[in-house]
Amino acid sequence: MTQRAQRETTVGIGGAAESTDMVLNIGPQHPSTHGVLRLRLVLDGEVVREAEPVVGYMHRGAEKLFEARDYRQIIMLANRHDWLSAFSNELGVVMAVERMLGMEVPERAVWTRTLLAELNRVLNHLMFLGSYPLELGGITPVFHAFREREELQAVMEEVSGGRMHYMFNRVGGLKEDLPAGWLGRARQAVADVRSRMDVYDRLVLGNEIFRGRTRGVGVLRQETVHQYGVSGPIARASGVDFDLRRDEPYLAYGELKGVLRVVTRSEGDCLARFECLLDQTHNALELADACLDRLAELPPGPVNQRLPKVLKAPEGHTYAWTENPLGINGYYLVSKGEKTPYRLKLRSASFNNIQALTELLPGTLVADMVAILGSLFFVVGDIDK
Repeated sequence: MTQRAQRETTVGIGGAAESTDMVLNIGPQHPSTHGVLRLRLVLDGEVVREAEPVVGYMHRGAEKLFEARDYRQIIMLANRHDWLSAFSNELGVVMAVERMLGMEVPERAVWTRTLLAELNRVLNHLMFLGSYPLELGGITPVFHAFREREELQAVMEEVSGGRMHYMFNRVGGLKEDLPAGWLGRARQAVADVRSRMDVYDRLVLGNEIFRGRTRGVGVLRQETVHQYGVSGPIARASGVDFDLRRDEPYLAYGELKGVLRVVTRSEGDCLARFECLLDQTHNALELADACLDRLAELPPGPVNQRLPKVLKAPEGHTYAWTENPLGINGYYLVSKGEKTPYRLKLRSASFNNIQALTELLPGTLVADMVAILGSLFFVVGDIDK
């Protein structure tokens, strides 16, 4: 027998190979991430052991650019980070500047801002109400969502000239008054959208596959919400009863307490987050109706303040925060008395919310990863700024 024939090779199947963790990158291009996000997962078979969101792929340096633009120009920059909530983004910046200036905004502008902020909230939520079932395999709801969005975008485009980036806020009020007959058209659009909102109750919440993929999946505990600064409908789905519109009213929300409902759930799972988003959409439509009623009663009047040719904020600092569609947005403005901000720090809701993935994903199956990721309702531009 030759030397070669006597050799034996043993191939191990299982054993050490089974206990070897695999590192899997989800993204940075992935259909369920609403932008360019990367998730670095450490897997043990089908179970996620560690999860790390890797952010920054869309970073545009908005906070640094604020320092090189005057107080009129920064509205355009602030408009864009959460591209589904452009009006609300503008609002936080102009409120911070107005607070620094000690400026009073005309009543007509206050109510119009409140109305448009709630219409913007509905537009934001409809996108997620349609896209989340799509990520789980249900294509029909997204067609309904875009039909309703078109109704509302038509009235938003008529009043501002923009479909996504409205640029309608100004320091001291709004760009201009509402077009003739616009209130009636807006009321009709709100009524049409509300009449068809039961589609999501029947088509999505009534679907046993959707409920099976989301109930009890990705439970976010209250302690985690507080530790990571999670806010908005995601925090309220975990039983955190906090909404700036009620707890620290701004704009006209102090007068809308009878209409405003803070929607909460106790389960903290993917299904609870979707239910909170849906109920909040219903309430935003009710708030929009209440604002339309109030605007119809108001006498004609100015919608902005006259500003000097060169607008300078006095030296000092201030902080303004708003209940944006995705959660709390904060604007910390520091001024040295010049026509540009010395510093404008943006606290965006999505940035804090996405950090909770490091707690939510470990211990879950890879199959549930998309369900959990989609239920956090984030915009990547809002994370990266």
